[in-house]
Amino acid sequence: MLRLTFLGTASSRPTVSRNVSSLALKREGRLFLLDCGEGTQRQMMRYGVGFSLDDILITHLHSDHYLGLAGLLRTMSLQGRDGSLRIWAPHGTGETLRALRDLGGDRLAFDATVHELRAGEAVEGDGFRVEAFATEHTRRSLGYALIEDARPGRFDVAAARELGVPEGPLFGRLHRRESVELEGGRRVDPADLVGPPRPGRKVVYTGDTRPCPETVRISRDADILVHEATFTEEERGRARETGHSTAAGAAGVAREAGVRRLVLTHISARYAERPAQLLEEARAVFPRAELARDGWSTEVTFDDADAGDPDP
Repeated sequence: MLRLTFLGTASSRPTVSRNVSSLALKREGRLFLLDCGEGTQRQMMRYGVGFSLDDILITHLHSDHYLGLAGLLRTMSLQGRDGSLRIWAPHGTGETLRALRDLGGDRLAFDATVHELRAGEAVEGDGFRVEAFATEHTRRSLGYALIEDARPGRFDVAAARELGVPEGPLFGRLHRRESVELEGGRRVDPADLVGPPRPGRKVVYTGDTRPCPETVRISRDADILVHEATFTEEERGRARETGHSTAAGAAGVAREAGVRRLVLTHISARYAERPAQLLEEARAVFPRAELARDGWSTEVTFDDADAGDPDP
């Protein structure tokens, strides 16, 4: 299971319908929080994400992406958390986050350590990694990509049966590319039954950024690209000036990278009444664009069968 839950999809400040930036990303039993704008802990409760976090990854130190950290840590401490937590952020920003962690007077009931990352470094997991990559904003910033290890190739069950391989443990060994010996001494080579390795899934989250080559590079063939889309093309000059993307700019990145799905987020309050215009603009460039809303969850499957379209 690989699931994204959008906890906050507004830019700069909350609106009636959207909180500021935060995304919960869960793979199997491991939960990551990407950015933590103000009020994130309430969004986590509201949308049933829970607080069983191992890692929080901050893209940059603009307030709408990290000010919720103090409240979230205090909430978890008051709930009796005792397991450690790791906070990751761009190189050179750790001191600010440690000061924020220590706000509130009482000592936390658990260890929360702050670690700095450079582009190209990664948080390692079992069968995957979360890799940091450089983005282009008005201050030091990173995006994050969850990249799974390659999966074994497809196992040809019918061919295995024809060769006389009994179902059970020998199937598993062959799928792991181990040769097996059958009764009578006949040897079966996995190369005859197992296809080439298949790519794992990839989810890319940009944080705040202009469209840039590094996002295209790391998003190549991604299952989902979550890209900020603060403005429409009418505000292209403003987007360039403030280090943000238009919906069309985000769609251009998705098209160039060949992603399967594009999800737009970080929506300016100026589009609160008509957010669908962002989606219309993006789909003119990349038809498989979607517009995130607070509380929307989507799963990333291997065959991308669930590419649903959230209501604007």
